[in-house]
Amino acid sequence: MNSSLIKLRKIAHARSGDKGSSANVAVFANTREGYEFLRENLTSKIVEDYFKPLGVGTVQRYEAPNLDALNFILPGILAGGGSRSLRVDAQGKTLGEALLEMVLEVPDPVIKKTL
Repeated sequence: MNSSLIKLRKIAHARSGDKGSSANVAVFANTREGYEFLRENLTSKIVEDYFKPLGVGTVQRYEAPNLDALNFILPGILAGGGSRSLRVDAQGKTLGEALLEMVLEVPDPVIKKTL
């Protein structure tokens, strides 16, 4: 099966926000096929490694199959949270957009069903 390197945003969208010093990022697949691909391939370890430069702790992933979504908890990524952090985005609102920039190798049939 052929595959292509694409940004996550081509097959999904995301929402993110703060939870104290931590943040969550929910990734919603655009199709059921996209969700099944992400459920198998977008692991908590991959997300943790992606955000490691921001000092994230051990990432937890929760599945929400009724929404075709995965929710990631990013502990400690906000370095103290909205009222304490010196980060530009102390509430983590841009973390979802940052994750959508991740490049993944996705089977072409999954991509085609999204278009």
